[in-house]
Amino acid sequence: MAADAHPPVISLMLAVPDASAAARWYAQALGADELWNLGGVVGLTVEGAPFFLGEPANNKWDTPAVLGSRTVRVEVFVDDPDSFIERAVAAGADGGVDEIRDHEAPWGVHRQGGFIDPFGHLWLVGDRSPLRRHDIRKG
Repeated sequence: MAADAHPPVISLMLAVPDASAAARWYAQALGADELWNLGGVVGLTVEGAPFFLGEPANNKWDTPAVLGSRTVRVEVFVDDPDSFIERAVAAGADGGVDEIRDHEAPWGVHRQGGFIDPFGHLWLVGDRSPLRRHDIRKG
């Protein structure tokens, strides 16, 4: 990669029945900022991490409610996962899916929990420990 090139950014688009209404919920619950709004598609960012909302329109994807299942697990890594989850639950997310707790990982303790947003998407929120390289080879 050239010195002035930017690394790739991996993001996701969540299928929702009403993108503008969902954007308002994510702003309240997660502190999301709107990048742009085309009506049926909205670009958002949470502390610099981009994600998108879209209203399916017979384009080979759909909302969890229509599918009757979840097709993605959104992973978020933050400094304070407890506060992030508490804010989402206070705004109406279901916090009973995965209670926040410390998990033993090969690199030590990883704090993580989760919630289901009002649109049926599963979010797991943890500390930033998995984002660093760890030599987990057993020898």
